[in-house]
Amino acid sequence: MQTDKKLLFRIVNLKQYFPAGKKGLFVKANDGITVDIYEGEPLGLVGESGCGKSTLGRSILQVYQQTDGRTMYYGRSIDEIAPLYVKRTISSLERQRKRLRVLEKHRDELRAHYDTLSEKEQYQKHEELTAAEKKANDQLLDMANLIGGLMVLPDLTEVKQLFLQRWQLSRAIRGLRLRREEAELRLADAEYAAQKSGRTGAGQSAKARISQLDERIGAQQKQLEEVEQRIDALRDAHRSDPDFDRYESYRDSGVDLARLNYSEMRRLRRDLQLIFQDPYSSLNSRMSVGQIIGEGMLAHRYFRRNDDRMKEEVLRVMDQCGLAPYFLHRFPHQFSGGQRQRIGIARSLALRPKFVVCDEAVSALDVSIQAQIINLLKDLKAQQNLTYLFITHDLSVVKYISDRIGVMYLGAIVELAPAEQIFHNPKHPYTRALMAAIPTIDEDADREPIILEGDIPSPVNPPKGCKFHTRCKDCMEKCRQVAPEMREIEPGHFVVCHLYDQQ
Repeated sequence: MQTDKKLLFRIVNLKQYFPAGKKGLFVKANDGITVDIYEGEPLGLVGESGCGKSTLGRSILQVYQQTDGRTMYYGRSIDEIAPLYVKRTISSLERQRKRLRVLEKHRDELRAHYDTLSEKEQYQKHEELTAAEKKANDQLLDMANLIGGLMVLPDLTEVKQLFLQRWQLSRAIRGLRLRREEAELRLADAEYAAQKSGRTGAGQSAKARISQLDERIGAQQKQLEEVEQRIDALRDAHRSDPDFDRYESYRDSGVDLARLNYSEMRRLRRDLQLIFQDPYSSLNSRMSVGQIIGEGMLAHRYFRRNDDRMKEEVLRVMDQCGLAPYFLHRFPHQFSGGQRQRIGIARSLALRPKFVVCDEAVSALDVSIQAQIINLLKDLKAQQNLTYLFITHDLSVVKYISDRIGVMYLGAIVELAPAEQIFHNPKHPYTRALMAAIPTIDEDADREPIILEGDIPSPVNPPKGCKFHTRCKDCMEKCRQVAPEMREIEPGHFVVCHLYDQQ
């Protein structure tokens, strides 16, 4: 899909499986989801209960550690985060490429002796090699994401040295910037205390510390730029080599959230927030409104405890979310459902995030209150350029707030399109059934309900082929055997259905 918007997430083949009790059985809550999310976009997600909508939202946020796939985040650069997985990947460049050659040799040997093995041995060997090759190819892609076309070099020693040096410098700069943030916090504390007491000249030691850190950051940044120039020169020298362009197309400056460790992911929590469904159980009954909204600010060291500036910031966020200042010292039990949800929204937005998962954020509210909360979310999005993943089962709600809508069924997205196309020209049989079920008072509407027969299959043992074929009136023999692929049948309109295989 061509768009002028900046890409914020690229999710590729995301899988989220949960153990089902018996050994070897898993609930396939998300089963191979691929979707792009753009900055400033409200993306809606609809489907029946249990289809995996909420699981997808939490998996993107890494509240659940995803089973497989990639979740590439572009709100921060990989040099800014400097994750440990970069060091591990670069350090294993030569070893992984050698491992791939060994696996290719084993595959050739298996083909040569295939007829001498029993059917059971053939299947076992094939499965073992396939699993090993998938793991090796995933690791190859990890390497290509980082070094791109330089994968073609016969000797990767220089590449390895340059990229490790780049990672070390990026990590050092990140550490210096964290220290600078701490010095800025001390300076702000000193200046605020001096302002209250009428003193002058406070914070001189903090200012000197900031100046020293700026000099060190500048020196490290200069070294990093020199390393980048050497890497670019190496790329220019090998652009004519075979396969350079193919590997270069894999190069990706995003951060793979699925590969971050706990502390690295925690640093990104300020960017990625969640609004819960239940405005009652999601708020701590023992904390006041001010404490609830300010909790994230303290956790991410925006302010120190008992700082009057934090109170000012909390009041600013409360005002944005339609909460009166005198609510500050009240407790959750003193509010209605709509007011509690506004408190939850204020808590999520207090850290000025880039991406917010709205997980059934209005489904527990009265219809009149739903409209108020949705309008609030739309206003906040416009003011702060927020990106939403808006999860709901209510089609009228998702149409009002979303630019694009994804329709989920049994752990997979079956249709993805702009909101107007989904409602006026649904393509997937499941989407058509959902649209036909929307109540209407239009007497001229020529629409018959589409009855979906049977129950939703078990996510522990989903049907072979198309997951929807057991309930689809347009089912063909191919649907029972072959899983359809997602295809773009018109600009920006993607469908997973064999009915459109010829388009």
